Amino acid sequence: MKALLTEKYGHPEEVLRIGEAPKPVPSPNEVLVRIKATTVNDYDWSLVTGKPYLYRLIFGLKRPKNPIPGMEMSGIIEEVGADIRSFKVGDEVFGDTSDSNFGTFAEYICLPEKSLLHKPKEISFEQAASIPHASALAYQSLTRTVTLQEGQKILINGAGGGVGSVAIQLAKQLNCEITGVDSKEKHPTMQEMGCHHVTDYRTSNFTRLGEQYDIILDCKSNKPALTYLRALKPQGTYVTVGGTPAKLIALLFWGQVSKLFTKKRLKILALKPNQHLDGLMEMYKTGKVLYTIDGPHKFKDAPRLIQYFGEGRHEGKVVVRVGGE
Repeated sequence: MKALLTEKYGHPEEVLRIGEAPKPVPSPNEVLVRIKATTVNDYDWSLVTGKPYLYRLIFGLKRPKNPIPGMEMSGIIEEVGADIRSFKVGDEVFGDTSDSNFGTFAEYICLPEKSLLHKPKEISFEQAASIPHASALAYQSLTRTVTLQEGQKILINGAGGGVGSVAIQLAKQLNCEITGVDSKEKHPTMQEMGCHHVTDYRTSNFTRLGEQYDIILDCKSNKPALTYLRALKPQGTYVTVGGTPAKLIALLFWGQVSKLFTKKRLKILALKPNQHLDGLMEMYKTGKVLYTIDGPHKFKDAPRLIQYFGEGRHEGKVVVRVGGE
């Protein structure tokens, strides 16, 4: 099968190539999916570049153990294992595969049932591929880790990306006052989606502007943990959906320590892949939340797109068509 492959760490456009890989065979508790579309995520950037270096303890010290990146996809089931009960051949599916198997930049992948959801007919393969990871991060952050309420003041750091674009729309539905932080080039799109205020992270530090928020949703976690406290209201909550291991460890530590002297809270989302998405899917189907897709792009452009993502130049989810080329 055709797949995006890397045999060493480095610059995506230098180490990635499209080549041939063995077509996987499903075990009794797996299905074989013919992939129609996939997306670029932080995982892919780290897997290919080997940075931050701490991730090499997971991915492989000298080279990636799994040569195919990708952890989010949509497609059609071609074969089912003997123990599968929820799916059949021909079903259209999508899902976040991070709990079971990486390698969605390929024509085929084998997955267990927990990694898949039935794709609604109203949603295209490209749209479906953009949903499970980023949308779940935004949705679970604002409905389970915190409870976003009508009219609250929220700041979204990294508002122009996949998670941020969904979070803006969720906050807009509750008539929240929304501040978005991202590069200046993304500000028009962020304002069109619903941001009342926009800030360029390259020229301003939102923790030093004197504003305070009920909720800060952080897609970057690129500042010292305690600095977030001064940007929160007295009972405000900061929640992060990602960052380097060092930043996340610091947030975990200071989140516990800060409970001793303040009612402000620092939290880290523990994502539950492919769960709690029913409400969000209804919003997509009825048009209450719109897809923000960068693409869809051609599979041959995947090396360039992973570099493009790593530079933070994308708006929304970077979607790549896999089949049909």
